[in-house]
Amino acid sequence: MSGQSGRMTRCLIVPPHILVRLAAVGDPRIARAAERTLAVGQDLHTRREVRAARSGREAGGLGGTGLLPGDLRERARGPHGSTRAPAQGAAAPAPAPKRSIHDAQQGTTLPGTLVRSEGQAAVADESANEAYDGLGQTFALYAEAYGRNSLDGAGLELVASVHYDRDFDNAFWDGEQMVFGDGDGEYFNSFTDSIDVIGHELTHGFTQFTAGFTYVAQSGALNESVSDVFGSLVKQRALKQTAEQADWLIGDHLFTDKVKGVALRSMKDPGTAYDDPHLGKDPQPADMAGYQDLPHDEQNDNGGVHINSGIPNRAFYLAATGIGGNAWEGAGQIWFDVMTGGGLAKDADFTAFAEATIKAAGARFGAGGDQEDAVRQAWSTVKVLP
Repeated sequence: MSGQSGRMTRCLIVPPHILVRLAAVGDPRIARAAERTLAVGQDLHTRREVRAARSGREAGGLGGTGLLPGDLRERARGPHGSTRAPAQGAAAPAPAPKRSIHDAQQGTTLPGTLVRSEGQAAVADESANEAYDGLGQTFALYAEAYGRNSLDGAGLELVASVHYDRDFDNAFWDGEQMVFGDGDGEYFNSFTDSIDVIGHELTHGFTQFTAGFTYVAQSGALNESVSDVFGSLVKQRALKQTAEQADWLIGDHLFTDKVKGVALRSMKDPGTAYDDPHLGKDPQPADMAGYQDLPHDEQNDNGGVHINSGIPNRAFYLAATGIGGNAWEGAGQIWFDVMTGGGLAKDADFTAFAEATIKAAGARFGAGGDQEDAVRQAWSTVKVLP
C-alpha cells in the first residue's frame, strides 16, 4: 500500500514461511503465485486496522471492564455449560445469517459478481456453495452455542468472494469480508475445501470486534490461536465430533497429494503437520521450551505469530480433552467468555491469557472444579504457567 507508514503484516491462513519456500521453487508459475500471494498480505493488516477502527471494536463486545460481565454469570447453563438465553421476558428471535457470495473471476476487485444470496438454492459453482455453507456453519457455532449474533454480535452480514486472483494460495478476512483463492493446484487445493479454514479466518473478524489482540509476538500468536480454536470448533460441531473424536488438524484438505503432510497445523501435536522437501518442516513448538523469540517485523512473521501459536493451540487441545465431551461446550465456552469479557489488554501475553481462562473456568463451571483444574493443567503442561 503506497504512502502507508507503520508495520505491515501478513495475516492469512497460510503462514509466510511456507509461501517464501514456494517462491523459491523451480516452477515459475508456482513461484509467481507465491510472490503474488505474499504481496497481497503486505498491506492486509493495515487495511484491517483501518476497517476495524471504522466499524468500532466495541460494536460487538459484551462490554464491561471485568473478566466476565454479570449477564454471563446469570445465564442458564446447559450440558457442559452451553450458553442459553435468559429465561425472563419474551424470547428474542433466533439470530439468522445474512450471507452473500461473490465471484472475483480471477481478479482482485472485491467483492466481484454476486452469485448466491441468503436463502437461495445451491448454484453450479462448488466453491461458492462451500463458502456459503462454511459461513453458515461458523455463524451457527457463534449463534447457537454462544448466543452471539454474527461476528460483531449485532448481525453483521457475512460477505465472501471466491476465485480471487490466479493461483492464489491463501484465504483471508480483510476487515469486512472473506476472500478465497483457488490454490495453485500443485501444492494447494481450493481454500473453500476446508471448513475450519473458513471458521479460522472469520474468527479474525470475531477477534476484531472483541479482544482486538495486537498482531505481534505473543498477543499476535494468541490472535492466530483463537482463530485456530474456533475454526476447529466449527468443524467439530459440523461433524458432531467430541473432543476425543476430533483430529485437531487445521486445513486438512488444503494440501494436494504432492505434499508430504496432513494439514497446515496440528493443535494436538504442534510441529508434526508437515515435513515436505518444498514447503519445509512444520516449525510450531509444543511448549514454551521451544518458543521462538523472533524479531517483531514482517520478515519474521511479526515475532512468529503463526509459529508460536502452537503453544496456546496445544493448551486448548489439552483443556478440551481434559474436560471431555463437546469441545465447544467446555473449553470453547471458556475461551469465548475470555474473548468477550473485556478484561484483557490488546497486547496480552500467554500468561495473562492463561490466567484469564482459569478464572473464566471457575466463574463458568464453579471455582475449584474439574474444568478449572483441566485448564490449569493444560497451561502447566505447555510450560506457560508453573
